[in-house]
Amino acid sequence: QVQLVESGGGLVQAGGSLRLSCAASGSIFSIHNMGWYRQAPGKQRELVAAKPSGGSTNYADSVKGRFTLARDNAKNTTYLQMNNLKSEDTAVYYCNAAITDPRGSWHDYWGQGTQVTVSS
Repeated sequence: QVQLVESGGGLVQAGGSLRLSCAASGSIFSIHNMGWYRQAPGKQRELVAAKPSGGSTNYADSVKGRFTLARDNAKNTTYLQMNNLKSEDTAVYYCNAAITDPRGSWHDYWGQGTQVTVSS
């Protein structure tokens, strides 16, 4: 079993910054893709940013130039640096990881979610 533990959400004023962290632990052989999604009230969950191992990061158009995703493969951790936050960034942010366990089985995992609220 694998756990994704998120941290770093909170309340911030428009124009401010937050940094989210997500650490994966447990029965991990390799992590193929790691990223962040968000879900605002009344809306569907959407991709924010995701980065495959050895690949380039894919960002939603709405966050390009403001958000930066980083991966620390040695720590099985991903970070989302969010700058110049806007009220429309308010949502629950979820970490996602595609992981192969030591037996070779592929699984898709989600974190519990962390609330980001941007006040205008």
